[in-house]
Amino acid sequence: MFDIITDSGCDLDGASGLTVLPLNITIDDKEYLDGVTLSRHDFYRRLEESGTLPKTSQIAPGVYEEAIQAVQESGKDVLVICLSSKLSGTYQSACLAASMSDHGVKVLDSETVTIGEMILVQRALELRDAGLSLEEAYEILEQEKKQIRLLALLDTLEYLQKGGRVSSVAAMAGALLKIKPVIAVESGEAVVKGKARGVKKGRAYLTEAISASGIDFDKPLALGYTGTDDALLQAYLAENQDLLQGHAVQEINVGCAIGTHTGPGGIAAAWFEKKTD
Repeated sequence: MFDIITDSGCDLDGASGLTVLPLNITIDDKEYLDGVTLSRHDFYRRLEESGTLPKTSQIAPGVYEEAIQAVQESGKDVLVICLSSKLSGTYQSACLAASMSDHGVKVLDSETVTIGEMILVQRALELRDAGLSLEEAYEILEQEKKQIRLLALLDTLEYLQKGGRVSSVAAMAGALLKIKPVIAVESGEAVVKGKARGVKKGRAYLTEAISASGIDFDKPLALGYTGTDDALLQAYLAENQDLLQGHAVQEINVGCAIGTHTGPGGIAAAWFEKKTD
């Protein structure tokens, strides 16, 4: 039997046998703990008000070490699932903490973030609850994480520009032309996947990409939105009932780990790609 430790980058609340450790957020030189001393609503309010981009920093090895020890003292093994090592040093912190233990700890780099990481954690919970051992679950998750697809349609290029991912000229041109960028997380990195002229074409781009991939409805699926208003997500859901084939879908308010770079007004989808025989 094993319990799971993850970080707040997965935008998932705690559950039985699941510990969610908060990321550190700095806004205007003031530090917060994600979801503990700073709610998502307050985060987006401050994001829009601040002249500088908030910064997220990794969870300290000592925090992981304490969490791992607490699980082991209950007689269980530990699976640590971290947001992409290419986007945060949290994975390295977890590995350092795990090295302090002589047995019963596995650390998994999700190679994704936010709702992509969330559905991997949920898949891990499914395997755990099905009675798999730590080693068995780890091997399956190492393979299945390669099936995860994460796409997001953004409202603006402004926050990508602030983060240095696009130029100020491109951001200005995008605003004038009402360009809506689509970003993906691929091999652990955030990349600009495409651009659409206007919200309607942007949503169509997202739908086409999901349809082309195919959804494995036997595994967790989630849609998310950035900001404090889910109106765009609800509009997307209303337009795409056929795509979801009547399956229930989780609706998540995306937090700081990716919200910092996307800004409010975005929608995202995370799913396991359907395997082809």
